[in-house]
Amino acid sequence: MPFNIIRADITTLNTDAIVNAANNRLQEGGGVCGAIFSAASACELQKACDAIGYCPTGQAVITPGFNLSAKYVIHTVGPVYGVDINSESLLYSCYKNSLTLAKENELSSIAFPVISSGIFGHPKQEALSIAQRAIKDFLSDNDMDVTLVVYDKATFTISEELFNSIQTYISENMVAYDARMRKEAVYNVMYDAAMPQSGIEELFEDEHETFSQMLFRLIDEKGYSDVEVYKRANIDRKLFSKMRKKDYVPKKSTVMALVIALRLNMRQAKALLCEAGFAFSHSSKSDIIIQYFIENKNYDIFELNETLFAFDQPLLGA
Repeated sequence: MPFNIIRADITTLNTDAIVNAANNRLQEGGGVCGAIFSAASACELQKACDAIGYCPTGQAVITPGFNLSAKYVIHTVGPVYGVDINSESLLYSCYKNSLTLAKENELSSIAFPVISSGIFGHPKQEALSIAQRAIKDFLSDNDMDVTLVVYDKATFTISEELFNSIQTYISENMVAYDARMRKEAVYNVMYDAAMPQSGIEELFEDEHETFSQMLFRLIDEKGYSDVEVYKRANIDRKLFSKMRKKDYVPKKSTVMALVIALRLNMRQAKALLCEAGFAFSHSSKSDIIIQYFIENKNYDIFELNETLFAFDQPLLGA
């Protein structure tokens, strides 16, 4: 998946590189830095860092990963909140320069901690926002699997207004369906999809159309490029290329991601899901949150995934 948010121990991740929240002198420290040094072999990693000697705030350098599952460690120095001038710009540069360095070294996957949100004192929510903006900007022009690792759920929050609004929406819409009601829901989706429609919705009338055929006809009708769609869907380019096969069978989360990327309304979303053998479920918190975003015409996959993460739901994408 191009961008993922997880709660995990960053030292255990099997990515091409993990990012160390370093200090200017590249010395072993506490927190994430200390954990990475310990897991990598502190002596060997320190020798590699000493050979580099210094890293300016906002810049990044690279060393081997030694005993880590990751092949490399990219060290970046975050700003100290309230001390460093232009700390927001410097923090953005930490992510930008780390990602650029990974690209220069032909790496395909990288994992970040939330830089400067620990002893360097940057407010956690602001630090998260900068991290996601920098990663999103990079992925708009580049292909790479990027993981943001948060220490615990309390580290990651969405706005109180959005949380309360979605919580109310979930309470109003979530019901427990029995088997009969689920069959009725699928029947209604198929009936809606077969109803005569104008414009783009005519694409849903052909009962013999496969999911792949429907998907790429929608892309053409919308006037989008393939690159626009797979990036907006947070889907890997290689997976997206497989979707051109007539016998391709998608996961529900992948179809949902494509619904967001194509900016479909609810009727269109139901039809595309139905063609893949799925339907919205009012007993699924994840489905209801996605429905909330569609009804509010918010098709930002990053913001949607942030919200799904905050509600302990699986993220969308590959």
